[in-house]
Amino acid sequence: MVITLVGYRGSGKTTVARLLATALNLSWIDSDDVIEERAGRSIREIFAEDGEGEFRRLEQAVIQEMSSQESLVIATGGGAILAEENRRCMKAAGPVVWLQASVANLAERIQQDETTGDRRPSLTGQSVAEEVESVLASRLTQYQDAATLVVNTDGLSLQQVADEIRRQLLATGESL
Repeated sequence: MVITLVGYRGSGKTTVARLLATALNLSWIDSDDVIEERAGRSIREIFAEDGEGEFRRLEQAVIQEMSSQESLVIATGGGAILAEENRRCMKAAGPVVWLQASVANLAERIQQDETTGDRRPSLTGQSVAEEVESVLASRLTQYQDAATLVVNTDGLSLQQVADEIRRQLLATGESL
């Protein structure tokens, strides 16, 4: 079984993937880390040097590869749901969990993350809160299409989010 975590940047996907994998005795991986490792550059550099299209091509190859594995929790990049093929691969591999959060919480988390500015480009050139609001709104349909489970992370610790995912998976009859 592959459990894929989707959600906007700052929703906690990487940390929750690690916590959930530990609780379920699974391996975990962050698709953005794999892309950066293979490209030998940060996501920001890939966007600047080769454009978003090349980044999305790399992302699709990584997601397709990871979705074919077993016993894995995947933390995806915030835009991984943009490609229909990515959504199809994720759903075919197992449960897809959408980590939701309010615009205010996402903006606050992004601003507090010291690595965001170095690794990830602004997508719109707007303020963080304005970008989160506009990009999240434009991706809403794809997140809804991808998700088999939804967890609102507002007011929860990352451990509580991982526990809630585990609870929801058990409630749906997933063999953990």
